[in-house]
Amino acid sequence: MCGRYKIVTDAQALYDAFQVEAELVAAPLARYNVAPATEQLVILNEDGRRVARWHHWGLIPHWAKDKSLGYKTINARADSVAVRPAYRAAFRQRRCLVPATGFYEWKALERGKQPYLIRLKSGALFAFAGLWESWTGPEGELRSYTIITTAPNELMARIHERMPAIIAREHYARWLDPALRDPAQAQAMIASYPGAEMQALPVSAAINNARNQGAALIEPAGEPLA
Repeated sequence: MCGRYKIVTDAQALYDAFQVEAELVAAPLARYNVAPATEQLVILNEDGRRVARWHHWGLIPHWAKDKSLGYKTINARADSVAVRPAYRAAFRQRRCLVPATGFYEWKALERGKQPYLIRLKSGALFAFAGLWESWTGPEGELRSYTIITTAPNELMARIHERMPAIIAREHYARWLDPALRDPAQAQAMIASYPGAEMQALPVSAAINNARNQGAALIEPAGEPLA
C-alpha cells in the first residue's frame, strides 16, 4: 500500500517536471510526512491543459453518502481498479498524477517495523498513478484522490508486498488524456517501476507520527537497502 509520502519541491521544479503552473502561496512546498485525509497537490487535465489542484487524499465517489468512505480509499489496487465500483468510472475518465519526491514503507523485522524512505536515485520529482473524484456534501464540492498500488519491483519486494504505481514521464500525457477510455490501455501504464532506478533508506520511527514534519525525518538511520 501507500499510506505516507513526501513532496519537497517548488513551483519551478513542478513546472519543469510536469509543464504545469502551480500556486504554492509564494513558498516552497515542503511536506515530509504526507498522510491521508489531508489536502495535497494533484495534476490533471482540464479542458486540454494540464493544471495543479489541491485535492483531499482518500477518494470519495460521487455516490457516497458521506465523506467517511475516503478513509478506506486512499489506495486502489491495480488488479481491480477497472472493476471496483469506487474506482472504475474514475479509472476511465478521471486519472491524475500525484507528484512526490519519495514515499515510506515499513519492513517487518523481529524487533518491530523499520520505516524506509523510497525515492529515485536521482532525487528527482516523480508521479504516482492517481484517480480523482468530485463529491458534493453539505459544505459544497469536495475533490478527492487515490493512489493506485501494484505488485512490488525487486527492491520493494524486500520491504513490502505492494508499492505505489509510478507513471513513467513519457506516459504523463497519455495517462492524463480524457479521451483514453480503454481500461486495458490505461492498465499498461501502471506496471512496477524499475527497482534499479530507486533506493530505500532506513529512517527514524518518528515518521510513524503523522504530526511530525521536517527534514530530520529523512535523515538515514542506517545503510541503504542494497
